[in-house]
Amino acid sequence: MELHGIGVRFGGLVALEDVTLTATRGHVLGIIGPNGAGKTTLFNVLCGLIAPSSGSMTLDGKPLKPKPHQLTRLGVARTLQGVGLFPGMTALENVMAGATGSAGFLSALLGLPSSARSERVLRESARARLDEFGIAAYEKAYPATLPYAVGKKVALARALVTRPRYLLLDEPAGGLSEEEIAELATLIRTLRGTCTVLLVEHHMDLVMEVCDEVTVLDFGRVIASGAPQEIRDNPAVADAYLGVAA
Repeated sequence: MELHGIGVRFGGLVALEDVTLTATRGHVLGIIGPNGAGKTTLFNVLCGLIAPSSGSMTLDGKPLKPKPHQLTRLGVARTLQGVGLFPGMTALENVMAGATGSAGFLSALLGLPSSARSERVLRESARARLDEFGIAAYEKAYPATLPYAVGKKVALARALVTRPRYLLLDEPAGGLSEEEIAELATLIRTLRGTCTVLLVEHHMDLVMEVCDEVTVLDFGRVIASGAPQEIRDNPAVADAYLGVAA
């Protein structure tokens, strides 16, 4: 996945300017920066929620103009900054909803002859994901009753149920304990090589531990890119986070 000179403007406000980056297949790319740097806006562009004012994107070498309803078919999944679960659906149903772009989900939705078998396969796949995260006991629970960390795991299970090729994680460590963040790091490492991960995160220990590459945004522009150690030692990154005087 490549972005070439992406710009986003909201009237006179420049949210992104000339952003160019490459998400290498099978790698974990961290996208960091101070609050308001444009990280979530960048994710919204990748998901088709915001049309860029300038620049272009490619996926597997082909022009990419994403639409939200096409993401699953493109092999793209995303989590949100919060939990973002559907309140009227159980944890299991929320995970099943992650397969909305699959033929099995559509046959079940339309009541086709194969729907019973398709729904059973989807349910088993969703239940396996919950079990993988150690939260199968919550499958019948509704989001409002879930502990926050469990809700985050359900959201991640929903993103992974279709085995995406590109996984966009928007601050997945937010609100988690150190032990839960360690579990998250282990999960992200297991995805390396089979899934390209784009990680927006403020938890720097997690970023430095799991990322192969890191891109830093500040006021909508890329100010640094490289390996985690290079980013750690980059004076421009320190200035962006702490100020020039610091």
